[in-house]
Amino acid sequence: MRLFSALYDKTMSWSRHPRAPWFLGGLSFAESSFFPIPPDVMLAPMSLAQPEKAWHFAFLTTVASVVGGVAGYFIGVFFFDLIEPLLHDAGYWDRYLHARAWFEEWGFWAIFIAGFSPIPYKVFTIAAGAMSMAFLPFVVASAIGRGTRFFLVAGLMRWGGASMEKKLREYIDRIGWVVVIGVILAYFLTRG
Repeated sequence: MRLFSALYDKTMSWSRHPRAPWFLGGLSFAESSFFPIPPDVMLAPMSLAQPEKAWHFAFLTTVASVVGGVAGYFIGVFFFDLIEPLLHDAGYWDRYLHARAWFEEWGFWAIFIAGFSPIPYKVFTIAAGAMSMAFLPFVVASAIGRGTRFFLVAGLMRWGGASMEKKLREYIDRIGWVVVIGVILAYFLTRG
């Protein structure tokens, strides 16, 4: 069944859309403060579809993400009492408490690691504001962490270029089904 190749083709066509950079910037901003989907899902195919613009896309993603992180920081500073129930309802409360513990121990490095890793960055931006982390170190750590991650993703896609796109297109259905089976297995293994 060739389900994933059709999705792949659609994603690559969207990645070449003239307004795709605007969507990438909006997603990058939103993910840093409240949205659950990371910008890598747009950055990677856009960089793969247009490798000559990969560095531009990485820069755009980094700037929009840091600005979104600043918005998350200010949400933590001024509106934490309003969003605390949402953190409970959305299942982010334990992550928030974990982020607070990291700040108490690591400070600057907690933001850097959250910015680079797949850890939900938005939880750390809000926690940084709620805990009154110094603003300038927050911005610097965010810029370094997010920039490193996004330039790495864009660089790998640029390096792979057209040959990687062709190979990925050839094997995307197999890769997709392996991922689906892996997720199902992980669900059943962690359930018991």
